[in-house]
Amino acid sequence: MQGGLSIEHMCQVGQVSRASFKRSLKDKKPAEEDMEVRSAVQKIVLEHRRRYGYRRVTAELRRRGMVVNHKRVARIMREDNLLGMQPRAFEVTTDSEHELKVYLNIASRMTLTGVNQLWVADITYIRLRSEFVYLAVILDGYSRKVVGWTLGRTLAAHLAVTALQGAIQERKPLPGLVHHSDRGLQYASGEYVRILDQHQIIPSMSRPGNPYDNASCESFFRTLKREEIYATQYRDLDDLRANIEEFIERYYNRCRLHSSLGYRPPEEFEQAARTETPSLAATMSFFRHEKIYQSDVNGKPTRADFPDHCLDESSVGYSLAGGSSPEPASASPTRTTFQDQRLKKE
Repeated sequence: MQGGLSIEHMCQVGQVSRASFKRSLKDKKPAEEDMEVRSAVQKIVLEHRRRYGYRRVTAELRRRGMVVNHKRVARIMREDNLLGMQPRAFEVTTDSEHELKVYLNIASRMTLTGVNQLWVADITYIRLRSEFVYLAVILDGYSRKVVGWTLGRTLAAHLAVTALQGAIQERKPLPGLVHHSDRGLQYASGEYVRILDQHQIIPSMSRPGNPYDNASCESFFRTLKREEIYATQYRDLDDLRANIEEFIERYYNRCRLHSSLGYRPPEEFEQAARTETPSLAATMSFFRHEKIYQSDVNGKPTRADFPDHCLDESSVGYSLAGGSSPEPASASPTRTTFQDQRLKKE
């Protein structure tokens, strides 16, 4: 009550809403607060050379102690013309039409628990003013960190080999590491496979015509081209190499927030993983048929006299990366009743 009038009555007399009256009583100054948020958004965007979209800008604001809605950040960036670079069309460069040996897709069945359990490799092209050059990279499947890369003017196997040798020298992985790639000629070549065998690295390759098996590398190439390649003009190959080194080694691995890592940079994620969880070996999962049938005397399929077999996604006796001991025998599938009956008859 204000004198003899209620707040509701005074708002009616003054022709203002109650919400406006209550906002006027707050100590905050909306104009100053909005300018503070806008200034922080602009600073983050400029620090990251317009590589961040509104989601990563929002995450970075929260890391700095400012809780701001992502819709508000998107509006500010749109009004100030600060939206990130947009991607261009993707080009396929893999040549899988060869007679060299290809390997099973192991990576799709792995459950990662730490670094140096799965490496993912791929190659992309970059267009300069007068030529095309090619970039080969190797990422750690757990932390998304680039552990090896190289630039070259040709798609010869030596390009991929150089990236692999750099990754091995940098990380020094234990035996049992899985190396996953597409079915390209470079990764199936004899020289590349010999290096994998020499360091006891297990090769794995994508299914034909399925880019999703190598999605982490494709995501990195999209980020690299959108945030660095398409935003910069390069004089020559040496200039490109210097800029890519700056982007990968000092920005992507150390500073750039990754949504798949809980909006943390790869190196920070690896450090946290080493301290938060014990080092365990990666496990592999296999699938059983949903139902198993046997034939009756008429040759028609009928249900067997044992329970349905559901999809088994548990680890079954395989342990990778680090030479850890296999899972206990209880984790392996047991023989069925039908198999036992057939053995007795024999």
